Amino acid sequence: MTVKERYLESKKVFEELGIDVDKAIEKLERVPVSLHCWQGDDVTGFDQDGPLTGGIQTTGNYPGKARTPEELMQDMEKAMSLCPGKKKLNLHASYAVFENGEFVDRDKIEPKHFKKWAEFARKHNMGVDFNPTFFSHPMAKEGLTLSSPDPEVRKFWINHGKACIRISEFFAKETGIPCVMNIWIGDGYKDVPADRMGPRIRYKESIEEILKEPFDPELVKVTVESKVFGIGVESYTAGSAEFTLMFAATHKGCLPLMDNGHYHPTEVVSDKIPALLVYFPEIALHITRGVRWDSDHVVILDDETKEIAKEIVRCDALDRVYIALDFFDASINRISAWAVGLRSLEKALLMAMLTPWSKLKTLQDENRFTELMSTNEAMKMLPFGDIWNYYCEKNGVAADLELFGEVDKYEKEVLLKRGN
Repeated sequence: MTVKERYLESKKVFEELGIDVDKAIEKLERVPVSLHCWQGDDVTGFDQDGPLTGGIQTTGNYPGKARTPEELMQDMEKAMSLCPGKKKLNLHASYAVFENGEFVDRDKIEPKHFKKWAEFARKHNMGVDFNPTFFSHPMAKEGLTLSSPDPEVRKFWINHGKACIRISEFFAKETGIPCVMNIWIGDGYKDVPADRMGPRIRYKESIEEILKEPFDPELVKVTVESKVFGIGVESYTAGSAEFTLMFAATHKGCLPLMDNGHYHPTEVVSDKIPALLVYFPEIALHITRGVRWDSDHVVILDDETKEIAKEIVRCDALDRVYIALDFFDASINRISAWAVGLRSLEKALLMAMLTPWSKLKTLQDENRFTELMSTNEAMKMLPFGDIWNYYCEKNGVAADLELFGEVDKYEKEVLLKRGN
């Protein structure tokens, strides 16, 4: 049987459950997922050549790392060509493109330094999400930025945040798509601090200063992201989950962003999504895969990825949740990492869309939990794979078993010739 024939047969199974498969596929094709540039060069960026800081660590030395903006864009194009669905570009401020010998520090960056990225986004009909880079810089003194007790350090990073708001609005106007600008800092302490409140007061005041920069909230979606700990900041972080959530809840025009690697190992972001959607008109997500800690492993079709997708879909929140990927693995082919991660998330969203949530909710509300469990288990064996294969064929991308061959060919023809 052909892929199309298997699809038509499998579609009948879902139609018996009241699922319009064609409509689900059409809807999925319109859901933007933001692809993060920093997987392609191990979070190095183009404005410094020092070590990673801020509790971030990339392991591995797989050949073919992107070394220039042109190589990074080329690699992202290849990864996107292997993935179905709509994409956005997720960019850090450290990826500014300086030309003709020009260089400015992060507190002085301007939209013109991201002109090439705007052109890249328009070429691919994508929006752009943007992140101030509060790490890997000499002014991240003693590992502190917006929460630093040094007012000059705070001033530098506040000015960086303001510059990033201006750049975010530039991206939104250039692409016609709102830009999510995410504030995350790695500020914290390795051992138990003597003062937990002081750094958080300074962090709060710093973000408030950044938000004084004028911007259109319809174009720029400012978010704040938490983290429970990082390398070198194991005992305390200024931007804890409670801090960022309360900041977003009490400041107009600010949204919460949850990264599912940034919580205690027993916490799951999937359970938090419907809780936040009760109170916030919109939320944002960074989807990753933590292994014992926030290790930023490549997203796969694991339980939590599927549960996150389920909550977005069954809460009818596809237009209220900004979805982005966030991982960096230097031990494997970086294009494969992007493709596997994005395809896994797309699979999870498709599975969620092919689930009869109305029926399952009725079973719950009517206390028919035996039937609910039985139905949920039966759903796991339905022919999702045939629908996914058709979705890939319809979008003109490689089937799962063809993916490695595509990546391997690109590695031999492009990556191994870079000599790094």
